[in-house]
Amino acid sequence: MDHILIIDDDTNINNLLREALEKGGYSCSQAYSGTEALLRLDMEPFDLVLLDLMLPGMSGERVLEEIRRKRDIPVIVLTAKDRLDDKVDLLKSGADDYVTKPFEIREVLARIEVQLRRRGTAEAAGNTLSHREMTLDKETFKVFVRGRELPRFTRQEFAILELLLSHPGRVYSKEEIFEYAWEEPYMGETKTLDVHISNIRRKIKRETQEEYIETIWGIGYRMPR
Repeated sequence: MDHILIIDDDTNINNLLREALEKGGYSCSQAYSGTEALLRLDMEPFDLVLLDLMLPGMSGERVLEEIRRKRDIPVIVLTAKDRLDDKVDLLKSGADDYVTKPFEIREVLARIEVQLRRRGTAEAAGNTLSHREMTLDKETFKVFVRGRELPRFTRQEFAILELLLSHPGRVYSKEEIFEYAWEEPYMGETKTLDVHISNIRRKIKRETQEEYIETIWGIGYRMPR
């Protein structure tokens, strides 16, 4: 069952959306401010976000920016802005779609269905990597071992695991791994990378004692075949 986060400070609208989505077969969580929304995103995995722009405190635009900085999940914006330039700006800022207020529930449901279908198509087209009992989902930034989801990975942790998982058996130097995960030149400092490798190992060991990251002393790391 797809899990959707509804972010809207208007209780009536938030509840209306939750009731309609649950009747449509989705599970929902609700947030009423940008700060609460980001906390929920850190605590729970979601398949899609409905985001109102007019939020107290942290704006919806800022919430969208934070979501895009850490995650790659569909975001549909709920907005009262109906100028073409405003809509184009939303899409350029990272929104996958928008619904103009006041809206019809049927339109919201239809747009959600389209986004989730696109996500499913992308996954089927090769947005997952698998090796032994591990599966990495590049679309949702989730990692599974034996079918169980591991604790959330940071962007760099996910990138490190993605690189190693893409070619099991190949040895990657610390320079290669660092430049791939951080997208900046490697300056010879290894502690940061080593700490991230340690964090990845710890999360994997919650589900299995099998070794998924092997240290090749003096060179770097690899994922054993």
